Amino acid sequence: MITLRNASLRRGNRVLLEDVSLIIYAGQKIGITGANGTGKSSLFALLRGEIHADSGDLDIPRRLTIAHVAQEIAALDRPAIDYVIDGDAELRDIEAQLELDTDNGKHIAALYARYENCGGYTVRARAAQLLSGLGFAVPDHTRPVQSFSGGWRMRLNLAKALICRSDLLLLDEPTNHLDLDTVLWLEQWLLSYPGTLLLISHDRDFLDNVVDTIAHVEHRAITLYSGNYAQFERQRAERLALQQGTYEKQQREIAHMQDFVARFRAKASKARQAQSRLKALDRMTVIAAAHVDSPFQFSFREPAKYPSPLLRLDEADAGYNDVAVLKQIKLILEPGERLGILGRNGAGKSTLIKLLAGELPVLNGKRIEGQNLRIGYFAQHQLEQLNPAQNALQHIQQADPQAAEQEIRSFLGGFGFAGDDALRLVAPFSGGEKARLVLALLAWQRPHLLLLDEPTNHLDLDMRDALTLALQEYQGAVVVVSHDRYLLRTLADRLVLVADGRVTPFDGDLEDYRVWLSQTQNQPAASGIPIPSLHSPTALEHAGTSQNTAKSTPQVAPSSVDAKAQARQLRLTQQQQRRLLEKRLVEIEKHLGRLYEEKTVLEAWLADAASYQPENTARLKEAVAKQAQVVEQLNQAEDQWLEVSEALAPA
Repeated sequence: MITLRNASLRRGNRVLLEDVSLIIYAGQKIGITGANGTGKSSLFALLRGEIHADSGDLDIPRRLTIAHVAQEIAALDRPAIDYVIDGDAELRDIEAQLELDTDNGKHIAALYARYENCGGYTVRARAAQLLSGLGFAVPDHTRPVQSFSGGWRMRLNLAKALICRSDLLLLDEPTNHLDLDTVLWLEQWLLSYPGTLLLISHDRDFLDNVVDTIAHVEHRAITLYSGNYAQFERQRAERLALQQGTYEKQQREIAHMQDFVARFRAKASKARQAQSRLKALDRMTVIAAAHVDSPFQFSFREPAKYPSPLLRLDEADAGYNDVAVLKQIKLILEPGERLGILGRNGAGKSTLIKLLAGELPVLNGKRIEGQNLRIGYFAQHQLEQLNPAQNALQHIQQADPQAAEQEIRSFLGGFGFAGDDALRLVAPFSGGEKARLVLALLAWQRPHLLLLDEPTNHLDLDMRDALTLALQEYQGAVVVVSHDRYLLRTLADRLVLVADGRVTPFDGDLEDYRVWLSQTQNQPAASGIPIPSLHSPTALEHAGTSQNTAKSTPQVAPSSVDAKAQARQLRLTQQQQRRLLEKRLVEIEKHLGRLYEEKTVLEAWLADAASYQPENTARLKEAVAKQAQVVEQLNQAEDQWLEVSEALAPA
């Protein structure tokens, strides 16, 4: 149990938390929500001991192992799988002691017993399972850390935190660098995590499916709500409605008292009653008015005229260095289209969206733009292309020198850059502020077509809601890649699937896609089609969906399989297959346990100096042979355990 009593926390002159009391019970899975800048990450720093409360007390049990995702990672030459295993500090400490101590037999036996209890014999299998779940191909497990790009290094840090046998796991926006298939995998992993979980996230579906409690940070306080995020929203709405009703009732009472005092204070016969009401007013605890005002309210400015069609791909091939990753793409985008892109990590979703944006050339076939087409393209690399020496106002003025300053300021206010915030330099901006500014630039330019590649990364829930509303009202076409299922569900009219080098319709919903991922998790990403390496940000970046309006249907290559019918058929056998695999896994784990016990006994006997006396020669030979046999059986059993675990792992 972790207890926070009357704690206050400041950062500079700003009070983040004031007189907060909070109890966290073992095994709870708590979602930490609240607007950016309210103190969520500072709360994590407090729990890790990196900062201290300005007042109040924090009680954390002794020997509590806390795991968290480091935000930085050095360019190491260390293989990825070894870097991940480093997350189990106790295991690495035991290994170091075993290397140093070669004389004390009893101590060595005790170390081997601890090593077994820590899962040392299966640690590489567990690390490989984590890496595979987070989207790393098997050959990448042994690649040096320094060969991966920044987003993939963050995945390594996440795997390093997950392998730690922790009592408390702190995750701060863990899905920001993930795509949809890895988000779905992480969701299932966290559901089986036995310790206490504190999760900062702005992903509604992720919170709904993982947590059992919401801790909402607002107005320098933390309020606990039982249930997931959807239940929190209902409870909070009810609480705010009750607060508003109580506030209005109190305001009527105050007005009545003040009116009585004003009318009768001068009359001797009523003076005592008037004085009594004044004292009652002084004693009264004033209830604040309930309000939930989002700082974000904007729309995408509409162009005067839309070309039709906006964009056409005709038997187009796309790829890198004259090597096609996607082939024979047929697609027509009309105004009003709502297209979501789905596909496994590395299948080519970002390749498709870059082809639509014109950032990649057509290798074969045609890409035809409508007359005077304006494309608004949002991608993570554009956040880093902002000028750090300019402010938000100057960025808009540079894009549109004729625009009036007051008009720009009013527009930027809807994106959270009100007043002097519009004049702040970009250099110290957070990831969320940069993302909001890039979206503001796109919205100002009156685009006909919006191409959005993971637009919700770094955005808090208020901004995500505002973006969803703005996109729903937008009259142009939208193509989106996103791991945010709420955005996909509320925005996309139709989904397309990028797989095996093709772009085909996906006749199903996101639950059908989850099933598809589960059933195809052990299949290669593309048959004979080269995929760029993880170090390149070209092909292995995101996940999304596809859509269209009833008004006009995107033309894509016909699918050879009815995905929805296939998903229904697969569901019929999926549960039965999973039960058999789970039973098999239990049997293997029991067998592993017996082998570990036998190996520990043998190693303890072999570590004893008395075992090497002449009278024990025959028994020594037998023990050495038996040890080799047990080690071989362990290796085989661990391979079987890994094989079954990977089959059970969520996509």
